[in-house]
Amino acid sequence: MKIAVVTDSTAYLSNDEVAANNIKVVPIPVIIDGKSYQEGIDITTSEFYEKLKSSKSFPSTSQLPLGEMINLYEGLAKEGFDTVISIHLSSTISGFVNSLKQIANELDDIKIIPYDSQVTVKLMGYLVIEAAKLARQGLNADVIIDRLNKLRSTIDNLFIVDDLQNLVRGGRLSNASAFIGSMLKIKPLLTMNTPSHEIEAFEKVRSTKKALARVEELFDQALQKTDYPIRAIIIHANDEPAAMKWREKLSAKYPDIPFEISYFGPVIGTHLGEKALALAWMRDTSRS
Repeated sequence: MKIAVVTDSTAYLSNDEVAANNIKVVPIPVIIDGKSYQEGIDITTSEFYEKLKSSKSFPSTSQLPLGEMINLYEGLAKEGFDTVISIHLSSTISGFVNSLKQIANELDDIKIIPYDSQVTVKLMGYLVIEAAKLARQGLNADVIIDRLNKLRSTIDNLFIVDDLQNLVRGGRLSNASAFIGSMLKIKPLLTMNTPSHEIEAFEKVRSTKKALARVEELFDQALQKTDYPIRAIIIHANDEPAAMKWREKLSAKYPDIPFEISYFGPVIGTHLGEKALALAWMRDTSRS
């Protein structure tokens, strides 16, 4: 069995990570003022946030045409792969992975396994890297999927957004009605670590300082229930100084935990807006 691993651009993997693990990355389109851009190809993250400041309309995202995915899968079959594990952003954010399930049986020369990461950003990226590592070890697809499911179950995340406007407009906040009335006066805390894996606001906090403190408190509570090494990721939407400052504080408090800085690129930034911050974590398979 020769297994290829495919993901989409919202995994926000570096070029080195993609090359080292032989991962195929497909770009998700983001639309600004009627013009479509392919994330990571013809628009960078910094360009996106700059355009966001002057855009005349609310940006949106769309799915990559399924014909392009079929062409990619067929190309992998010609390269000698017989199976593709195709790992994509949560079905609660995009219908892309469900669309792939509909075409999975249309190809005769290669087996397609669409996999719902139930998250996105670098959390998904580490699921992708893990799948690629296991594929190189020669494990079969069933074993890899089982390992991914177990790793996915260790993921947790907490988001702080500047306001809820982007999520509400884009229809990506599951419990928007409970927060709309005061959303301009608060720093809402959100998570995707829910039974439905939808983005859900769960607390209202009056300032960024208090929001960060509350996230740290919840993180500490989670650590006390964890009996394996974790990797932690601080994710920012065009606010690297804030992310660096937070990492410095958290690294001093938790010296045994590696804190990585990542980012919300154009597609996810469309929904969260500028200045969002997140603390996310999962099992560190490199240390266990």
